[in-house]
Amino acid sequence: MRKIYIVGAGPGDPDLITVKGLKILQNADVILYTDSLVNDELIAQAKPEAEVLKTAGMHLEEMAAIMIDRVNAGKMVARIHTGDPSMYGAIMEQMALLKKENIACEVIPGVSSVFAAAAAIGAELTIPDLTQTLILTRAEGRTPVPEFEKLRDLASHHCTIALFLSATLTKKIVKELRSAGWKNDTPVAVIQKASWPDQKIVRTTLEHLDEDMQKNGIRKTAMILAGWALDPNIHDQDEFRSKLYDVSFTHGYRKGVSQ
Repeated sequence: MRKIYIVGAGPGDPDLITVKGLKILQNADVILYTDSLVNDELIAQAKPEAEVLKTAGMHLEEMAAIMIDRVNAGKMVARIHTGDPSMYGAIMEQMALLKKENIACEVIPGVSSVFAAAAAIGAELTIPDLTQTLILTRAEGRTPVPEFEKLRDLASHHCTIALFLSATLTKKIVKELRSAGWKNDTPVAVIQKASWPDQKIVRTTLEHLDEDMQKNGIRKTAMILAGWALDPNIHDQDEFRSKLYDVSFTHGYRKGVSQ
């Protein structure tokens, strides 16, 4: 069966691609990659004779036509996406055009920027007795969000929220979270270009988010993490420790010890 590979490149650090993704990249005859977001150091690991095409300046039909042409010529084609393709990867419309030509797609997951951002600040996004839910979303800008997914409504759960594609919408973020009852001192962490050499970390609060974003000149390629799981002093608070490793907790592999 004719098919192409859609590969998640990870957040930026070329070492954060999966082993499977790297093998596909290294064996592909044709590589199309988002040159504005994917690290060139990673793409440099393609075989010397591979045809490498940058897609930042291409439209959808142009990319699809190239992939269809190369697959029909018997080439192994890899489409390299930043982060994980399933999160704001715009892969659905590519797959739809390929499906019309009876070309299958195999998606290789990648490390999402949300998890690279959490790793950069040493954060656990789900803290026992504090929050057990993580919402991945974005603020509403030029592209609308569905009626039942407005940020204010999502924020009413008061769990950890990760905001993609929202660096220019901080005023709206603050307004929506406040409307959902979030306090001004709620911790927020902004990680720009997570895992890249020029990664920038800004720790702030909901009250000062917009001001600190402007002060640091952050306008794009930034992950915004908000909620009390982002408290930089969370490690000092014993009441939020997991039950799993408690000495008295029994599970299938360990018998708890009463104290």
